[in-house]
Amino acid sequence: MTYDFSAFKKKVGDIEEHLAKELSAIHTGRASIALLDGVSIESYGARLAISHVATVATEDPRTLRIVPWDKANGKEIEKALNNANLGISVSMDDAGLRVFFPPLTTERRVAFTKVMRDKIEEARVSLKGEREKTKNDIIAQEREGMMSEDEKTRSLEDLQKLVDTTNSNFESTGDKKEKDILGE
Repeated sequence: MTYDFSAFKKKVGDIEEHLAKELSAIHTGRASIALLDGVSIESYGARLAISHVATVATEDPRTLRIVPWDKANGKEIEKALNNANLGISVSMDDAGLRVFFPPLTTERRVAFTKVMRDKIEEARVSLKGEREKTKNDIIAQEREGMMSEDEKTRSLEDLQKLVDTTNSNFESTGDKKEKDILGE
């Protein structure tokens, strides 16, 4: 009987999805709607994401346009964006808000690269934890007689191949994001 890696693959998918979301929130100097995902406002008695109370669109490579559906939310959105400390500037006009993404300084680019590498390392640690759980499960199944020694060895090799592939994906994702941050 070969080991069923579906639970492990699902966890790996969750880790990759979380990493992608974390990396999309890192400022690269270009206007990115994803950067606003973590910002919410108090509206209609609940905390809502900006995208749930306004239309958000890219105006040019360094500017986003936010048009609140209810004009009363404009000031709340402006306040939330300024408090979020995203390294952006916000101005309000009759139509809504403009969010400007200033060019990044070399120091900020290096700092964002470090943050990005830390996020990738967190994903690797999570992956390592999942690998250990799965490895222990495989060993336990072999001890209980549910699989042979050869099947255990083959399953552990398959597990390591999955981990190596995922780590390689993390690395290529990190390299791509680093190029975006450094403007290469």
